[in-house]
Amino acid sequence: MSKFYSLTPKDKAGNPFPFKDLEGKVVLIVNTASKCGFTPQYDGLEELYKKYKDQGLVILGFPCNQFGNQEPGTQDEIQEFCKLNYGVTFPIMQKIDVNGGKEDPVYAFLKSQKSGALGLTRIKWNFEKFLIDKNGKVVQRYSSLTKPASIESEIVELLK
Repeated sequence: MSKFYSLTPKDKAGNPFPFKDLEGKVVLIVNTASKCGFTPQYDGLEELYKKYKDQGLVILGFPCNQFGNQEPGTQDEIQEFCKLNYGVTFPIMQKIDVNGGKEDPVYAFLKSQKSGALGLTRIKWNFEKFLIDKNGKVVQRYSSLTKPASIESEIVELLK
């Protein structure tokens, strides 16, 4: 079994969200922020989620305030912002750190599986994306510049 399925981050209410429940699903994990130039990517993420959730796609947003202080809100403020401004229906998890001494175990795992540009492992900015296949294998990592629509074909391939 993939180590991915042993991870249990916290959902928006602070309850355990066992990744074991994601077995057999294609998962896209994104570190998000409400006050970032890339925030409009919520639209593309939601579009992908609505289109493919019934085929087994799960998108998880992990709010993070480590880049330019662009996610300063409380958990409730973040949830409300995502819903009101972008109609987000995919799960937005607890706010976490993705780098440094307090990095969440989810990100420690993801970064250990796929490095970014120039072989760097640290997350460079908001809206980096990790694509995980149905077996819990991290198959791709995308920079913040990668728009959700541009990875649709890879998602479709993994859903087959």
